[in-house]
Amino acid sequence: MPGNLLIEKLRPAKNVFDENIPYHFLHEQEPGLDGELQTVNTLFLTGKECAFKCLMCDLWKNTLDFPTPPGAIVKQIDYALSQLPKADAIKLYNASNFFDPKAVPFSDHAAIAARLQGFSRVIVENHPKLCEQRVVDFAKRLSGRLEVAMGLETIYPESSQQLNKHMTPDDFKRAATFLRNHDMDIRTFVLLNPPYLTDQRENIEWAVKSVQFAFECGADRCTIIPTRSGNGVMELLQAQGHYRPPTLSALEEVFDRCLQHNKGQVFVDTWDIGFLSDCPKCFEARTQRLDRMNLHQQIELPVLCTCH
Repeated sequence: MPGNLLIEKLRPAKNVFDENIPYHFLHEQEPGLDGELQTVNTLFLTGKECAFKCLMCDLWKNTLDFPTPPGAIVKQIDYALSQLPKADAIKLYNASNFFDPKAVPFSDHAAIAARLQGFSRVIVENHPKLCEQRVVDFAKRLSGRLEVAMGLETIYPESSQQLNKHMTPDDFKRAATFLRNHDMDIRTFVLLNPPYLTDQRENIEWAVKSVQFAFECGADRCTIIPTRSGNGVMELLQAQGHYRPPTLSALEEVFDRCLQHNKGQVFVDTWDIGFLSDCPKCFEARTQRLDRMNLHQQIELPVLCTCH
């Protein structure tokens, strides 16, 4: 497994951002746990890079090289909400861990929570090993429910051990149990085609198993993410035969099978999945099918094309 120094050495340059402005924000829809569509304001906050140098991560591109200054996250939330319409729920994604004090200063929690009054659901991302009392304290400040998003990534043993994520499936299970015991909702992320798993059929099967494991641990929602290159080390692993890019057909199969299990809400990440396209005739229609299935949680008939 490449270590932190090699992972950082192989990276391209970071993007440059104003620490008082989120690097992106948008207004979207997502089904609530009751199946009814909700409006969601999603804020991509600018903050300190995650302390965990995960092998497959490319989120560091939009982070700071220094601790997030006190008050900066509050200013970013104010900036985004002043330009977005009202919404039922809000996602605060900071390309790191919300309960890492170097990423989101604890001194800002009260002011952040004050900005979130009125949202029925607040979603933040966090590492399983950082799910502790601070999470409970923050949840108590909110008028709505707190949902914690955690990366499970995969339960395939070889990949799980080599992702440099500093956690195991058991760590995820313990964190999920902690959150459940404190009446919080759980969202998780699972990778399709993680490093060190290169057989296409095995990738499909382990993705399905990983989603099932997440739901068995108490997750409410699970997003399947096609693993992409672009951070330097993934290109190296691909050249060495340790990473194989996923296919659109594989993503569709995993999504269909996981929805059939009807254990919880399942989504696929369709952001920037152009690298999965191998047919210009049907790619857009197939992506639109995935987007509709994300919204309505119902399997649609596949898009017919001679390419598959």
